[in-house]
Amino acid sequence: YKLSVAPEMDIMEYCRKEWRGSTPVAKRMRKGYEAVAQKFASIRRVRGDNYCALRATLFQALSQATQLPSWLQSEDFAMLPENLLRKYDWIKQWQLKQKLGRKMGEISDEIKEYVILLRKKWKNISEIKDPVEKQEACDKLFKNEEEEYSLYEALKFLMLNTAIKLYNDDKNGRRVPVFSWLLFARDTSSDPCQLMHNHLNHIGHSGGLEQVEMFLLAYALQYTIQVYRLYKYSTDEFITLYPNDPEEDWPVVTLITEDDRHYNIPVGMCQETML
Repeated sequence: YKLSVAPEMDIMEYCRKEWRGSTPVAKRMRKGYEAVAQKFASIRRVRGDNYCALRATLFQALSQATQLPSWLQSEDFAMLPENLLRKYDWIKQWQLKQKLGRKMGEISDEIKEYVILLRKKWKNISEIKDPVEKQEACDKLFKNEEEEYSLYEALKFLMLNTAIKLYNDDKNGRRVPVFSWLLFARDTSSDPCQLMHNHLNHIGHSGGLEQVEMFLLAYALQYTIQVYRLYKYSTDEFITLYPNDPEEDWPVVTLITEDDRHYNIPVGMCQETML
């Protein structure tokens, strides 16, 4: 198995290798990397398939997890797939990742297996006190393709659950974050069913996460995702927070992107885990 998240490499060394030229773009990227290097010593490259936003976010969250998030602790967490399917028949068209040599069971059983796996892995890794051991456990998990891709299915399902909640809250006149309006203002996702069909079902297969879906991921995990967007260097959007008005008690994970499509991970040095 190849590791989905490559070993650490010095951040400026990486930058020099990737951005040699003297084009305006190369100069801007170098400036961006220099700014990131003020805070972080190294970078870990993330495998560049259409899961990379989920992979980078989950890897960072697990790497610094010291406890199980409260939403993962709730009694009825494992019942989520059945409960949602009971209410929304259209979820039966969820696009499950194809497992080799295995017949598909009930869709709710499959997804239940994934969400339980997510809780188990998060719990086990968060209980490891030694930072080196914790990192080894993360590396091991992200070498196991079967488990790794199951975790992404769980994350996508949690994103769907969050979208349904936000959609219903809005319909019932409750306050929702601004990104929720943007999410459902798209022609391709005017309700959660369309969001599933046209977006979530394609993540990992034919597309990655769009900007507005980064907000949805942050809300689903109750994490603030801080992203250094290198091509936006020297603008207000160089460091972007999802959500942009984060809850104070949400932990923070940091990612780097050169183009809003592929994400890598900065590591080492003075990582702030809280904003």
